[in-house]
Amino acid sequence: MRRTTAATCAALIAAFGAGCATGGTPETKQADAGAPAAITWWSTGGDDESAAFQKAADLYTKSHPNVTIKVQTLAWDDAYAKLLAASTSRSGPDIVSGGMTWTIQFGLRGGMVDLRKYGIDQLQAQAQSAQWKSAVSPDGTIYGIPLDMSTEALYYRTDLLDKAGIEEPPKTWEELTADIEKLKKSGVRTPFSIDWGNLDWIGYFNFLYQAGGTFYTPDCEPSLNTPQAEQALAYWIDLHREHSAPTDTVATPDALGTGTAMVYGGNWNALGIDTSKPELKGKWAVAPLPAGPAGPTTFIGGRAVGVTSYSKHIQQAADFVKFLYTDEAVDAVATESKARNIAYIPPRPDKVADSPFTPEHSAVFAEIIKTGAAAPGCPGWDESASDVAKQFQAAILGKADVKTALAEAAKVMERNAG
Repeated sequence: MRRTTAATCAALIAAFGAGCATGGTPETKQADAGAPAAITWWSTGGDDESAAFQKAADLYTKSHPNVTIKVQTLAWDDAYAKLLAASTSRSGPDIVSGGMTWTIQFGLRGGMVDLRKYGIDQLQAQAQSAQWKSAVSPDGTIYGIPLDMSTEALYYRTDLLDKAGIEEPPKTWEELTADIEKLKKSGVRTPFSIDWGNLDWIGYFNFLYQAGGTFYTPDCEPSLNTPQAEQALAYWIDLHREHSAPTDTVATPDALGTGTAMVYGGNWNALGIDTSKPELKGKWAVAPLPAGPAGPTTFIGGRAVGVTSYSKHIQQAADFVKFLYTDEAVDAVATESKARNIAYIPPRPDKVADSPFTPEHSAVFAEIIKTGAAAPGCPGWDESASDVAKQFQAAILGKADVKTALAEAAKVMERNAG
């Protein structure tokens, strides 16, 4: 989407308080405020997650008897395409949730409501600041807000670190590489691997921000032509080439189970290791990722939720989205998530302790989230991410040097920004 189009939408919103629909399509006529409202929510994820969110929906409808809310699941594989098609055709659900920056892209095409009109911006103080910034359009328009959080941590085999004489998990890049070499000397074949983000942009994200870099400037210009970006990519490459990190991705439980000593993996793995690998019980732990030269910043993922501009029940849908931040709603989703063993982290940092993890693991995730950063919400990022990742892969696999890979990635980002 071109910046000029985004600017035009912002100007129309400011001047008329209306959404900017593709091709000048008029706003959808709203149903009578007192009439029954049947609201549909397309939720990207799994059926168990949809069931957990349905608990919050059912609570809301108890106090709003004229409203019904049905949560329907979209698989991650084709959710973006389906939601984009709905935005373009202006027909589909009343509420959507998906990748953190998706609602921005749909909103720029006229498919989402600016939720500021409905007081959603009052929730900002409750959210993780970087994640909120990621979900909000660069011009300040709020097409969606964070629905939940995910993050990445260092999983490690306590028994293997003990055997190598390592008393605690590495806290810095330097300690990580030093510990990898100690583990090798102790006989560990695969000291380190990356699960979530291996050879992908999310993997690079952690190193980039830990080095003090970013994907974009505050004005949404690509910012990969920096010493920090080069340092991050060079270190990431060295982990694979010099320190034996596998280029093949192995799931965290499987990696730990086959003798890998340290793994970068998503928070959800903490729920499944003891059940899928009972032989590891008592032999593993979780810690924050090692910090880089600029600090410990780690990727914060999750989903955003927003209201479509083609809904006939915008007021009620927006009110429900606001309800999702209440203690009552968060507790309902958390309780059902625990029952279904779903790795739900609420969008409110003060409620992380209510997530389905052990208190020890919740405390680690809460620490990581304090300094976390989220995906850029700049125009064209979602269209660029996969091609940007290919440039990083080329560098790790020895098909491109660091500067060339970064320059080509920046070209992709600039081209898709318009």
